[in-house]
Amino acid sequence: MGRVSERFAALRARGEVALVPFVTAGDPDLATTEALLPALQAAGADLVEIGVPFSDPVGEGPTIQRASERALASKTTLRRVLGLVRTLRPRLEIPVVLMGYANSFLTMGEERFASSCAEVGVDAVICVDLPPEEGAEYRAALEAQGVDPILLAAPTTTPERLALLARETRGFLYYVSLTGVTGARAQLAEGIAEQLARVRQVSEIPVCVGFGVSTPEHARGLAGLADGVVVGSALVERVAGSRSIDEAVDTASRYIAELKAPLRPA
Repeated sequence: MGRVSERFAALRARGEVALVPFVTAGDPDLATTEALLPALQAAGADLVEIGVPFSDPVGEGPTIQRASERALASKTTLRRVLGLVRTLRPRLEIPVVLMGYANSFLTMGEERFASSCAEVGVDAVICVDLPPEEGAEYRAALEAQGVDPILLAAPTTTPERLALLARETRGFLYYVSLTGVTGARAQLAEGIAEQLARVRQVSEIPVCVGFGVSTPEHARGLAGLADGVVVGSALVERVAGSRSIDEAVDTASRYIAELKAPLRPA
């Protein structure tokens, strides 16, 4: 059992829902990211999702697109992100999940990418635009190194495909709560309870819900439905609005603490 599965097993045992914050590595620079990640852990994050900046992030809304642009402008590359994980791993007890696009990962080569992830301490990888039918060798390479390949499902996913995704994912299933791109929303997606019930019918794999989650009320609404809550754009906006590393750390930490509170047992 890997670090991701161990984390979810421990959380389930105490009736707690995981909080999974997302940050774009290198936004606005890697020094900020290096300061942020341990602070997010201290504030209550149960896993951390690190976005690898990419020039054409088709699944992202304007907030994370701009974050990728800033990170690329500061010369953030996949190799530098892996180096950051290596540096931070001794200070991070929580699982580290990389999120990015196939072009970034596969350019390195499947075997080399997988071994590099394992070497620096990456626990899992989400590849947004690699369909499961085309990613068998990629997933096998990761699993051979003890790294979890995490797959995504959405409201438009058919029952047959949902069963496939739940069977092939490792660690957890990332459930995209709405159609469209990332971005903070005022309301949770309609029908989310029914959507998650579909997943429960085919698998007991932990399910994390992302896209649109941005407030403690959203987190509270998902607490009885999902195993984890992913918060990205709303956190990225707070970091982008900060004028210094210290302000970014303080603002992000307070926000994460507010989101985590309703995910703990009463």
